[in-house]
Amino acid sequence: MKHGKTLRIVLLAYPGMNLIDLSGPLQTFVTATRTALSAGVSEPRPLYEVQVLSSQGGPLLTGAGLTVMTEPLEAFEGQSMDTLIVPGGSIGATFEADPALVAWIGRHAGKARRVCSVCTGAFLLAAAGLLKGRRVTTHWDWALRLQQQYPDIEVDPEPIFIREGDVWTSAGVTAGIDLSLALVEEDYGHKVAIATARQLVMFIKRPGGQSQFSVPLVSQSSENARFAELHAWIASNLKNDLRVENLANRVNMSPRTFARTYVAEQGRTPAKTVEAMRLEAACRALEETDLPLKSIATETGHGEEQNLRRVFQRQLGVSPAQYRSRFSAH
Repeated sequence: MKHGKTLRIVLLAYPGMNLIDLSGPLQTFVTATRTALSAGVSEPRPLYEVQVLSSQGGPLLTGAGLTVMTEPLEAFEGQSMDTLIVPGGSIGATFEADPALVAWIGRHAGKARRVCSVCTGAFLLAAAGLLKGRRVTTHWDWALRLQQQYPDIEVDPEPIFIREGDVWTSAGVTAGIDLSLALVEEDYGHKVAIATARQLVMFIKRPGGQSQFSVPLVSQSSENARFAELHAWIASNLKNDLRVENLANRVNMSPRTFARTYVAEQGRTPAKTVEAMRLEAACRALEETDLPLKSIATETGHGEEQNLRRVFQRQLGVSPAQYRSRFSAH
């Protein structure tokens, strides 16, 4: 085990926050302890102790309408913490940072080994001055607002989570669980993190650099309805010849008109969409199956294994084998 003592996690709560931004990380750390103890991975001690604080303490109404119990900020005085996590959530279109929480973060963040945010929790960290000059992420729907309000930070709306030194920021909602699993892995290793993910019935343990956007899902959004059926067909036929000419024929358009219209509406070429879908499918296969690389290359439309390697190196900076060893649940 990497740590010989119980690590204290402090979660900050406020009215209107997303329930899962709080409960997701909390459940992850509790499950990590239970899993490690039952599997004999750790000595008989809790891996984590979790404390939920709010400005006033007591019952607090979340954005989901469920009340949670919290301790007042004063309950922390004189105590230590390993990790500070600030959940997100906002009832309105503008995030209003609680001045008391901002001030508390400013006073105590330096005592933590690492500071994290989930979703719009990044606004609280930014208000406390902790994100200046850093590359950060938040929920994709709030990224532009965060960037406009705090121009001295670099907001990247793509990744699920980003680590910049001792500051971690994550996308919204379930991405808080991905972030928490990454923290567990840093603290206690891959085996404990994967076992925790299994207990949580996570589909996969997603890497931070994975996009917030599922390529097929985004490609079928209402704004892009013209090509929704085409995208669904592509996702189910990755082994096919998906050159522009064949895609254009699928939607009864000339190749030139199709290519021009597609770029205008989707913001990228048809080839880029196909490549992204094939890469996403290959990643899922590496994470979820024991299929050999040759079979994965064939099934996902990459053809030869060497083509699959080139795409992974270019897009992710690792080989397929390295990706599998790092993120496979097997």
